[in-house]
Amino acid sequence: MLLEQHIEELRLELREAIDPVERREIEIELELARAELAVITAEQEGAIDAEPPF
Repeated sequence: MLLEQHIEELRLELREAIDPVERREIEIELELARAELAVITAEQEGAIDAEPPF
């Protein structure tokens, strides 16, 4: 899956990052990607409804 590959690439980048600003940017992007994956997984498992509430 492309998103899972992106998460792995971000994890590798984070390990190599030395600059604190760069590390924080990567951490934020990684957190967002993980959250997106969690939502996709929950939708596929039927744990949440992907339709808007209105």
